[in-house]
Amino acid sequence: MGWSAAITAGTSVLAARQASATASYNQAIQNRNFRSLVQQAEAEQKKLELDLARFDQQFQQLQGETNVALAKSGVERSGSALKILRSNTEQAELEKDMIEYNSKIGQARAFEQANFARMQGQLARMEGRAAAMGYYGQAISALVPYGRSLLSGQTQSMTDLTATEGSF
Repeated sequence: MGWSAAITAGTSVLAARQASATASYNQAIQNRNFRSLVQQAEAEQKKLELDLARFDQQFQQLQGETNVALAKSGVERSGSALKILRSNTEQAELEKDMIEYNSKIGQARAFEQANFARMQGQLARMEGRAAAMGYYGQAISALVPYGRSLLSGQTQSMTDLTATEGSF
């Protein structure tokens, strides 16, 4: 076997291993990004729960203050007073729906980014495998002529390099 074939095969195998290692590293990075984005979506859900609880508390306080103001002014709880309380309740429900909607949009965006990160990691891994297979193919191509001669029982003549001594 010639030196150039051995060197070509060896460097191709090393390149294949490096491509595989790089792909694994890139996939690990994208998997970390995936986990981080899923945590972000979960945090958005917890934030929604806190925001709604805080809103409910503030709304109860507003309704209480409105009831006290109505009682102090001597207004009966009918007609306009009830319309005010009902309007406050309707507006509160709309506001809660808007808070929930915005939160769900943020969660969906985070989950979408997480899934995209996972797909990028899988793609990096597949690209690394393809590159590694290409390098292994180069190694095999460099060694095939020598495999044929070994299987057929023929020996390939080696060039005598002693005549080139001292010429370097």
